[in-house]
Amino acid sequence: MLPLLHAGLVEPGYVSDEVFLTGYGLAQAVPGPLFTVASYLGAVSDLGPGGALGSLLATIAIFAPGFPLLIGVAPFWNTGGSHIGVRAGMRGANAAVVGLLITALLDLGATTDVVSPGPFCLALICFVLLTAWRAPAWVVVTVAALGGLALGLD
Repeated sequence: MLPLLHAGLVEPGYVSDEVFLTGYGLAQAVPGPLFTVASYLGAVSDLGPGGALGSLLATIAIFAPGFPLLIGVAPFWNTGGSHIGVRAGMRGANAAVVGLLITALLDLGATTDVVSPGPFCLALICFVLLTAWRAPAWVVVTVAALGGLALGLD
């Protein structure tokens, strides 16, 4: 979803890269799916009504395509989940999603301020806090916010 939202909103100029990355960061700081970024982008975008109505419309639009899939798959989910091939396919799909998210993050990082030394070091510190030291998300978000303020990032 992240690359699609980026292509649909940043590239045409409805929101800036900074605003987009702010929404992505906020979505990572709160529990719940990444789809909450759509609600934020609907509120701040120059496309559509913006504000609360824009947020509501974006939230509906991001979740609506999944409902027909849910209705179509739900009756077969328990039966299919007991087959080894289906379970292996789901593990593969989960791995592919992780790979796509990493690629999207690297692509966004390569086109933003993260390529200069200060922000890159801050991003690296936050990455190490999350992966090696297993710091809670609130600690990493606090370090990132304070580091961004110290670096003078908006």
